Parts: sequence; structure tokens; C-alpha cells
Amino acid sequence: MHGGDYTGKLLDFSANVSPLGVPEGVRAAIAEAASGAARYPDPYCRRLCTAIAEADAVPPECVLCGNGASDLIFRAALAARPGRALVPAPTFSEYEAALSLAGCAVSRHPLAPERGFRPGDDFLDALPPGIDMVFLCQPDNPTGVTVPKALLFRILRRCRDIHCRLIFDECFLGFLDCPEDFTLQEFLPDFPNLLILRAFTKLYGMAGARLGYALCSDAAFLSRMRRCGPPWSVSGLAQAAGVAALHERGYVDAVRRLVSRERPALYDALRALGLYVIPGEANFLLFQSPCPLDAPLQERGIFLRNCGDFHGLDSTWYRVAVRTGVENRRLTAALREVLDAWRNA
Repeated sequence: MHGGDYTGKLLDFSANVSPLGVPEGVRAAIAEAASGAARYPDPYCRRLCTAIAEADAVPPECVLCGNGASDLIFRAALAARPGRALVPAPTFSEYEAALSLAGCAVSRHPLAPERGFRPGDDFLDALPPGIDMVFLCQPDNPTGVTVPKALLFRILRRCRDIHCRLIFDECFLGFLDCPEDFTLQEFLPDFPNLLILRAFTKLYGMAGARLGYALCSDAAFLSRMRRCGPPWSVSGLAQAAGVAALHERGYVDAVRRLVSRERPALYDALRALGLYVIPGEANFLLFQSPCPLDAPLQERGIFLRNCGDFHGLDSTWYRVAVRTGVENRRLTAALREVLDAWRNA
């Protein structure tokens, strides 16, 4: 089941979004925009693109908005129509879904759990001429690990040399303590083959608003992406929400402080239970359990993301979002009950 694909009343640790809810300024902007919902939204998201360009210090023509990052993933694959593509495994499943829809042959580069699922120099060896597109996520979903910028630059340069487009997903970058140390944005002007994905979904708790954007110095490619989906894909309410979110700097600081404090505590608590935990750096953690957790945790009012449908993982792996301290302690108490019952059975 996809993370967040649950509409019941359980405490949801499957959706790795901000635990602080929608910012007040965003709520107010959506409410105000509702009065204009009878009108069609701006199909080019002009005001929002201008606001993003100012916030990210890029030209407005380098910005394309979409109905969440997933929308832009599919548009990128359809606009490029690559013949062969490379994705790490495990990683976000929508990359391969979009590539398959575009008729692309997909190669998977396996990441080893004993290396913390972290790509190494061998990723470069998996990039021979003939690879047309590469997807990478920083930090990765579902592992939460990052790739050093030095290696990323070598991958980016290798992609340029073999005429390959690098789709670089930074949707969870905002949860890092120093996101500027892990982004590739500075290379956009010199690498038109680079396309960066970002989303309001995660950091601002706006999953239901469906809003993401792409950055690329290849304006022609962004134009092709725009044509690879329906018009008016970003609602007027979502556009207003995005403009408001860009002013929520205090909210972003609060989210980062919470995640920076609670992720290590949750990591230690999971390890103290005897679980194998990947030391991720995002707002979620990947861990392996010796026994099934889905049903017994749901009986205790908690919902996790089972990662059995990720290539490179199986149903013993779970992804858990970092939430508030109270909620995280409720999770670990429930896990202790389940694991104790299993060990004593």
C-alpha cells in the first residue's frame, strides 16, 4: 500500500509529511482563494512561478509547476521518451511507473543494505552510453540516505557526457539540517540535462493540495513537459497555497527543529527494540522487523508503510515517518508490545 493511502482513523506513520499540519498562512490563502473557485486557474501558474523563482533565485522561465511531483515525473518521462533508463533499487516506485508508461526499458542498480543502501562509485559504472535518463532522489525514499555532492557531480557530469538527462528528486531536501549542502541547484545553468523536482507536499504538509515544481535551464524541455499533460493541472487553490507557503519561513524552521530532534530519538528507540534501522537523514526511517507488524500495529491504532513493493526490499522492511515526540513514543510502546508477544510466543 502506498504511503498515506489510508483514510481511516489510525495514527498514520506511513505518509512522510510534516507532522505539524498545514501552516496557518496556507489555510488562510486557500480559504480566500475559494471565492474564486468558479474561475479556471492560470494554466501557466504565472504568479506562483514568479514567487518560486524569487525564492529559489532562478529565472521564472526555469520553473514548471505540476499537480505534485508525481505529475512532473510522468511528464518528464513522456516529454523525453527515453529508450533506456537507470534507477537505483530501492527508490520511489513512481519513477519506474512513469518510464514504463513512456515505453522505456528500465535497468535497476541494486543498493546494498550492508552499505546503508548508499550509492557508491559503482553507480558511475552503471552509466554506459545509451542510457537516456537517470532518476535519483536526495535524500532517497524510502531509505532516507543522502549521496555526497562530490559523487553527485560526477554522476551529473557523466550524464552530460553520454547525453543523458538526470531527473534529481529533492522533495525531501527541505527536511535536512543544511539542505544547501546536498542540492544540485547551483549546476542548473551549466547542465541543461539536469531537472530538479521539488514539492510543497512534504515539507508544508500539503499532500492533499497536490503541488510540486520542476527546475531546469532547458526551457524547451519544460515546454514539452507542459504539453505532456492536461491543462489546468494545478488548481487555483493550490497555486494560492503555494505562494503563501513560500512565506512560511518560521514554520519550516519549526519542522526542521522537530525532525532534527525527534529523528535521532526515534532511531535510538527502534534500535533499542532490537530492530535493524537504516540511519536515514530525512523525516522518516527505514527499518527491518523480524516479525510481521501490519496487523498487530493496526489493532493498536497505528499504520506503517510496508515496503514489500519496493524493488530491493521485501515485506520485512517498514518505513516510518518522524512525527511528534508523543506520537513517536506511542509507536515505540506499541512496537515493544508486538515484539515482546512475538518473542514470547
